[in-house]
Amino acid sequence: MELKDLMLEQEQRMDKSIESLKHEFASIRTGRASVALLDKIVVDYYGSPTPINQVANISVPEPRMILVAPWDKSMIGAIEKAILQSDLGLNPGNDGTAIRLTIPQLTEERRKEIVKIVHKKAEDAKVAVRNIRRDANDVLKKEEKAKTITEDDVKDGLDQIQKLTDKKIKQIDDLKAVKEKDVLEV
Repeated sequence: MELKDLMLEQEQRMDKSIESLKHEFASIRTGRASVALLDKIVVDYYGSPTPINQVANISVPEPRMILVAPWDKSMIGAIEKAILQSDLGLNPGNDGTAIRLTIPQLTEERRKEIVKIVHKKAEDAKVAVRNIRRDANDVLKKEEKAKTITEDDVKDGLDQIQKLTDKKIKQIDDLKAVKEKDVLEV
């Protein structure tokens, strides 16, 4: 295996871990309204579980409000029920044509809980990146044993994978800092 190919493959795997973290962070509730909060909610649409964003238009008309306007008005009850059953802790307000979700101010205690969740998710992403580094290091060592690459190539590869890992860990730390700021400032 070419060192360049190995590095490219590992970088793509690390990028997937970071994208997954971004998605996780987007669904964490801060005191600010975001359509991403509803990403994990599915509604029973004629017998099949369907993401809420596929049965309704979701918008943020105000900083603390999410507006859910179903395309089929008969879906309002099912959407309301799905939101109530979610772990978001939001109370939907139904006016017959749309659902309004008011995002309450976060208490200091809740902010601290959310920061802990952010730390945990960031740490999980770092572990994933480090596991990818370990896998790459194992591949390099196996290639050296098989005599397909030289000892110098292995040393160079180990250095490159470590630099890549450090870069991705810093990206994770930066994402974590931004999310923490979001949680603590609102």
